[in-house]
Amino acid sequence: MAHPDAVKPFRPWLKDNWNLVASFSEFGTGAPMPLFELIGNLPTRNFRDGSFPQVNKISAQTLKETIGTGMHGCFACPVRCKKAITVKGPYYVDSAYGGPEYETLAALGSNCGIDDLKAIAKGNELCSAYSIDTISTGSTIFFAMECFENGLLTTRDTDGIELKFGNAEAMLQIIELIGRREGIGDLLAEGSARAAEKIGNSARAFSMHAKKLEIPMHEPRLSKSLALGYMVNPHGADHCCNLIDIFFAAFGKESNVIVHDAVPLGIAPAPFEDIGPRKVALFRIVQLKRIIVDSLVLCMFLPYSYQQLAEVTSAATGWNTTTMEQLRVAERTLTMCRLFNVRHGLTADEDRLPPRFFKPTRYGPLGDTALDPEKMENAKRYYYSLMGWDSNGVPTPEKLEELGIE
Repeated sequence: MAHPDAVKPFRPWLKDNWNLVASFSEFGTGAPMPLFELIGNLPTRNFRDGSFPQVNKISAQTLKETIGTGMHGCFACPVRCKKAITVKGPYYVDSAYGGPEYETLAALGSNCGIDDLKAIAKGNELCSAYSIDTISTGSTIFFAMECFENGLLTTRDTDGIELKFGNAEAMLQIIELIGRREGIGDLLAEGSARAAEKIGNSARAFSMHAKKLEIPMHEPRLSKSLALGYMVNPHGADHCCNLIDIFFAAFGKESNVIVHDAVPLGIAPAPFEDIGPRKVALFRIVQLKRIIVDSLVLCMFLPYSYQQLAEVTSAATGWNTTTMEQLRVAERTLTMCRLFNVRHGLTADEDRLPPRFFKPTRYGPLGDTALDPEKMENAKRYYYSLMGWDSNGVPTPEKLEELGIE
């Protein structure tokens, strides 16, 4: 039997922790963009260049001051992070689609070299109207821009479109063509990985994906747990079912990644620059928490602890569950996803990142920072060990029996 009264204590708790989500209610997820530019977490021109000085032209703060009209949210949402906007020129944007969030501001903005906020808002509307994802769409466009820059695509392929970094009008034209699968849009409509295979030559080097899912707009060179998550998540690069190191970092004399509600579970903080066993264990426990949150259809922005997730589940459903049981359900879910992939031919070799991330950006804060391929491979192998998978990433019979899915 459910216990509705048991949910009520969460209201004052959320009020006491409102500072953790307040910026989302005011600006949406793009609030930290100027900070991201300073530390190197704002990807620029296909994760290549490393710095976008025009960030303030496309930031969430600028959006609020110029085209923003308020904030909306899901039913009964206490955060309300959806931007309401009005754009009447030079592009008309249907306000029903809302405004671009961080991923879109970076995918259609800095990573395309575009600093036209209204064009980005129009691109956001077009993607929503065509029911296509702004991360993969933007990633495929800036992949094509780099191909164009290197002569792998020409105006003959694009029907005269000058598909150059910084060309906002070209970005909008390509979204339309992708949505209708016309012209070059038919080539790009299935993402950058498949387009690269068809283009051939050196095009694969410009496709930023993991398991054919485009890399989201957070820098794996900067956050090494995030890099590992991009590699091993069953559905490919995903920043949500993941641990973004910079969001849990305590910088100072000793720079550590601290997940406070994981400490009671025996998971210790780990050095920010590390990707050894302690960091891998920290990533895994957060990955499992994300699966719990997704399974319960809860907002990932609300700072529920592992214990609170069990409590709110019990209150809403009457299921007398515990933190350990929920973690086990999440582990079972993740293992089932892995089994599905293995059945369809996935191997450990596909748990990898594009070579670009093992070299520094051309300039900017990450101009001397890159992932170490040996350390990332060791981290992947240790993750397999923690999950009860063999060296090829296949769940062992013993693990399947333990989880009750033999």
